[in-house]
Amino acid sequence: MTHTVKDIAAALGAEAFGAVDLPIEGVAEPAMAGITDLALAMSPKYAEGLSQGHARAAMLWAGADWQALGLQAAIVAPRPRFAMSGLSAMMDRGQGYAPGIHPSAVIDPTAEIGPGTSVGPLTVIGARARIGAGSVIGPQCFIGADVDLGEGAYLREGVKLGARVRIGKRFIAQPGATVGADGFSFVTPEESSVERVRDTLGDQGEMRAQSYARIHSLGNVTIGDDVELGANSCIDRGTVRDTRIGNGVKFDNLAQIGHNVEIGNDCLICAQVGVAGSTRIGNNVVLGGQTGVSDNLFIGDHVITGGATKVLANVPAGRVMLGYPAIKMDQHIEVYKALRRLPRLFRDVALLQKSVSKTPDND
Repeated sequence: MTHTVKDIAAALGAEAFGAVDLPIEGVAEPAMAGITDLALAMSPKYAEGLSQGHARAAMLWAGADWQALGLQAAIVAPRPRFAMSGLSAMMDRGQGYAPGIHPSAVIDPTAEIGPGTSVGPLTVIGARARIGAGSVIGPQCFIGADVDLGEGAYLREGVKLGARVRIGKRFIAQPGATVGADGFSFVTPEESSVERVRDTLGDQGEMRAQSYARIHSLGNVTIGDDVELGANSCIDRGTVRDTRIGNGVKFDNLAQIGHNVEIGNDCLICAQVGVAGSTRIGNNVVLGGQTGVSDNLFIGDHVITGGATKVLANVPAGRVMLGYPAIKMDQHIEVYKALRRLPRLFRDVALLQKSVSKTPDND
């Protein structure tokens, strides 16, 4: 894992300065960097830590005076944070999974395993499953019958793919992720209190105990290319039609995507987001952490929600939303400012009432 400063800069499309043949074995924050580390001082505030570490080379911002910072070499990229994508890929040591198929793996004879695929210990691959070339299937994974997993997949420990799931190329799933569980769909013999509350927004009507009958999930999950699923995240299969995820969608940990949901391309779904059944989400949408989206809604392209936003109605394209219920972010901030001023307003009104009560006309 040793690279020279020159090689790193060339791979990133960046400029290298100084002693470009210095060996680099890792990356580190400036104050903690050793002599073979590339310090990440991508803005002036981070450069302050260089004097506390031992880095001889650093990745810096455009226009930085690397010699004045006491460095022997530097890499300068027009957009340093974007360069971090390529740099981190170069320096990633991976999980150390062994190549080939582990003898403890259980693979159905009808499964098709593409060339160059690694299958870890105690993994189970079901009948007629198809695994694309160059994939890495970590330990204790489960891949169900008739799953179609594209080339270059990378499944970390304990990932589970239910039967008939279809996934495109370069899929990444972090530990414990699940694709293809049944959707949360139940019904009572007669109209339930929950259904009445949904219609009346509060009135349960006559309350009567009923048991729930399960609606089975007959649909599948279809996922595009270059999708990443965070640890312990779940995507449920559709009830009749498929749950669909577009290309380039990135899910953080503990995301929950309900049955029949459709998500467009290049969306970011942050930690603890929950999307209820049959909701449609456009392209390039960002749902901030703990955002909750109700069922049967539409969220347009390029919508952004702040953390803990609760979406209870359709959102037009391009909106930035915040709050519970979700409203435009700038409007929510104004409401919050007004809310913070309420105690002072109440005190002022109380003083005014007291003043008015003491006027001569009221004596």
